[in-house]
Amino acid sequence: MSEGEIFEILRAHLWGATLMGLPILLTTLVLGFAIGLLQALTSVQEMTLTFIPKIFAVVVVFFLSLGYMTRICLDLFNNWVLPAISG
Repeated sequence: MSEGEIFEILRAHLWGATLMGLPILLTTLVLGFAIGLLQALTSVQEMTLTFIPKIFAVVVVFFLSLGYMTRICLDLFNNWVLPAISG
């Protein structure tokens, strides 16, 4: 296995990890911005107001996107790991 093939496999897996984390990161970004805006407008500075909705949203989005994440993992395994093992 050459150095170029190793870097190509690494690039594909890093891109897969980025795609798998994207739904959760976007959810927390949008929800954090909305809650921060709400807190700034109402002057309510309660810590649980930011923590509880974000945790709930992350859990919901995680379970909703679990099939998508599994498909990415299986595609990476079938396209990169199995051919590398079988030679």
